[in-house]
Amino acid sequence: MSDKVMSDENDTNKEVNVGDEIARTQTPLRSAVVPMNSKGLRLRAEDLLDLTEGRVDREALQALAGQSIVEPRQFDRRTVVAIAQLAALLETRNVELDKPLDGKIAITAFFEPSTRTRLSFESAVQRLDGKVLSVPDGQVTGIAKGESLADIGEMFNTYGDVVIMRHPETDSVDEIRRNLQRPLINAGNGSGHHPTQALIDWYALLKWRPELSLANCPQDRKVHLGIIGTPGSMRAVKSFLRLSLMFEHAVSEITLISEMADPVGLDLIETIEASPIKISIVNDVQEVLPELNVVYVNSIAFLGDSYRNLDSRYKLDSNSDLKADAVVMHPLARNNELSDDLDETDHNLYFAQAAGAVFVRQALLASVLDRLDRITGI
Repeated sequence: MSDKVMSDENDTNKEVNVGDEIARTQTPLRSAVVPMNSKGLRLRAEDLLDLTEGRVDREALQALAGQSIVEPRQFDRRTVVAIAQLAALLETRNVELDKPLDGKIAITAFFEPSTRTRLSFESAVQRLDGKVLSVPDGQVTGIAKGESLADIGEMFNTYGDVVIMRHPETDSVDEIRRNLQRPLINAGNGSGHHPTQALIDWYALLKWRPELSLANCPQDRKVHLGIIGTPGSMRAVKSFLRLSLMFEHAVSEITLISEMADPVGLDLIETIEASPIKISIVNDVQEVLPELNVVYVNSIAFLGDSYRNLDSRYKLDSNSDLKADAVVMHPLARNNELSDDLDETDHNLYFAQAAGAVFVRQALLASVLDRLDRITGI
């Protein structure tokens, strides 16, 4: 019989089941990772673990060992759920004591500005006892002298064990991989992909409604997703949509809301046409907002060589006609499209969404670097 400990999360007494293996090794539970005064919804990673009785699909994670993570099409629903399960375990237990990334070096090469992505990756590595070599600005590298990404990739082979790169050019991933032999994790490439952001998005959704992870998700727990943005030119939106299409058992409908007549782009058309999920495109957010369970919004589109924000018509605020239990997601950073007067409401899933980033990236790094055997309890 599993031991039980009491948690004071949210100032209430809750029983948290601790697996026999965890109890035997006395791995302590983690204290609350989100500050008690954080705004918006507070999600319990334990709820996702309870649904699978604390089990993590280790076989699915082991298949990622040594792999580069370039785009969402590399995943399937099973792998996404497995990463979320491991992230939930990492969020609820002090696995830092296992030091799973001890002896590993991650290179964070950011040739495009970033706050959350770079820092959450670096936090993920260091909290698991790995080390970080950081390129916070491409202009401090040989790129400023005309050096090619392919040559930089050759050099990275001897500097670290995994490379995490963000770059404004869509073809940058292919360019650096010409010579790079270490696993590459794509942290955003122009208008291309942002696979780890999509994993973070779905981790938040699976904690919010764990039944979405089930192959036989109950009909009344399925969701109608609304996506405000342009997947063809918004990498976070594109990656989120790709993962969402893998959850056909849990997503009843997807509505794309965009000022563009064709917001999808050639990269997604075939996948959308093959999906059994009902997918529609509308221009007026007010037309569909009352029907949505989840509203995913992003403002920044990468068009050619510059960024563009959403039209003000698509702004969400406390006066928006949201369903009472609908949640709003945003990869952040936000601009005027998402008012801060939603921060104090239960529609706010975006802060909890961002809070899960470190654990998802820890789960991915432990899998890619083949260090799962060093994590107690999986």
